[in-house]
Amino acid sequence: MKALRNQAEHEQVVPARRFRGRTLRTGGGGLSVRVDVRAFTVVALLLVAALTASVVLIGTGDFPIPAADVLRTLLGNGDAGQEFIVNELRLPRVLVGLLVGAALGLGGALFQAISRNPLGSPDVLGLGQGSTAGALVMIVLFSGSATQVTVGALVGGLVTGLAIYALAWKRGVHGYRLVLVGIGVSAIVTAVNGYLITKADLVDAARAIVWMTGSLNGRDWSQVWPLLGLCAVLVPLVLGNARALRMLEMGDDVAYALGVRVERTRLLLMVAAVLLTASATAAAGPVGFVALTAPQLARRLTRSPGPNLVPAMCMGATLLVVADWASQRAFGADQLPVGVVTGVLGGVYLLWLLVTERKAGRI
Repeated sequence: MKALRNQAEHEQVVPARRFRGRTLRTGGGGLSVRVDVRAFTVVALLLVAALTASVVLIGTGDFPIPAADVLRTLLGNGDAGQEFIVNELRLPRVLVGLLVGAALGLGGALFQAISRNPLGSPDVLGLGQGSTAGALVMIVLFSGSATQVTVGALVGGLVTGLAIYALAWKRGVHGYRLVLVGIGVSAIVTAVNGYLITKADLVDAARAIVWMTGSLNGRDWSQVWPLLGLCAVLVPLVLGNARALRMLEMGDDVAYALGVRVERTRLLLMVAAVLLTASATAAAGPVGFVALTAPQLARRLTRSPGPNLVPAMCMGATLLVVADWASQRAFGADQLPVGVVTGVLGGVYLLWLLVTERKAGRI
């Protein structure tokens, strides 16, 4: 135990030496907070980019609205037509995009930190496919309503996440074992989804295919409030365990030596990550690769050690609204779902990541 504590003290010193920022102290010196200036700047710029893209996206469509008029309408000074278009038709879609992107970015950062593997993403582990299976069961077997499909996606994601955790457990959860089990579960669930599609009638099959593409089309306030409420609960819970997650990245032995309840913390954060991913999938369908790319792009921008939870959230929100704007700008409001754009870009990024990992000798 003494050796472990010495190792832990050494591990704690290394990140401190790499820290590039400022320490803020109160007047009496009783409270001090370390602030990474670069990470803070990246978060601020990403928030500005997300909000700017949101305003531009709200003004994009068959009835274009200038950005100044969008801002004026959001402040309650627009005419009746603009208020209906902005507040009832386009604002809910943009808010769903921001919340879904933030949830996927945070969920991806959690899985990559827990597995200590850049491939530890909900897309690779099969959680999106699990949520899709739950939604397809409600659509194909029960012809469920939109609310029932949402509940089915949540249940499917939770069941898949718990199954992956149980199958990967062997005196703890190892990163590569978690990824390999997730790939196997993903293949099984994908086959089940294909079978469900073949058993559906023409109308339900078309509805299922549209949902499986991943889209923000037709989203309204009924999707905003549940997702916002869930994020309001889960985000503070995750950020409150950020320090323990940072210790888990150093290894289980070091985390134990530092007083972290490893398995309890890992299970709590995995459940939170599954809920974030499943709720995002329930709201917008399986939007691919945002959870994979957002945490890594955020880490490359901040150049900070650790999971970079807040930058990953901001990056995910920015990526999704920019991708939605790009799809509307290039192909029209309802012709190319955002899931297609993120899937193409994320697939290219995944290939680049695999080549990089292979050259580095990690796979």
